Amino acid sequence: MAENNLCIALNQVAKTVDTPEGKLDILDNISLQVEYQEAVVIKGASGSGKTTLLGLMAGLDQASSGDILLLGHNLMQKNEEQRAAIRSGQVGFVFQSFHLVQGASAVQNVMLPLELSGIGDAQARALASLQQVGLESRRDTLVEHLSGGEQQRVAIARAYATRPRILFADEPTGNLDATTGRQIADLMFALRDQSGTTLVLVTHETELLERGDRQILIESGRLVSDG
Repeated sequence: MAENNLCIALNQVAKTVDTPEGKLDILDNISLQVEYQEAVVIKGASGSGKTTLLGLMAGLDQASSGDILLLGHNLMQKNEEQRAAIRSGQVGFVFQSFHLVQGASAVQNVMLPLELSGIGDAQARALASLQQVGLESRRDTLVEHLSGGEQQRVAIARAYATRPRILFADEPTGNLDATTGRQIADLMFALRDQSGTTLVLVTHETELLERGDRQILIESGRLVSDG
């Protein structure tokens, strides 16, 4: 891969935590690269370390050793505030449990990251993003009154509203039934194709595994296949 086309690069990354029984290795010697506009799926059994890996790639957590480059920045040389500044407006997230603001409407939830990024036309951008996911008519509905599939659509609209260069998704269909999960998968990859956003996805769902450009398999904290 050409270095100037690398969106994310990890070199010998490890994550170790202290437990009452001693040190526990969560991730061990992980090296991988992700190009811009690529869709990479990370898979592995529960407890394999795949969600920890995603968090390190996104700068939500700090590695114990190694180097992590995100959008050209070495995250190991940045503090939490600096890592947040790198993500601002450039990185979006979709989680299994939606992480929406209860008591707020769909459009208010989508507007939130836009306002935090200081984008002036936040409402217009939010409405356009909701239209992309087919929820314009539900713009003023409180999110707790939406179905699970609709809530995940709001989460996707929120993630794409800032027009991020990278979208990280952690088990985005995990709380949905099979039919709704397929619809969400279709939506995420359609938006990725339209926007050219790099997609890094953690899942065990076959529907999503088959859609990626590459699959990365993590077992017991180690990368066992990448292709």
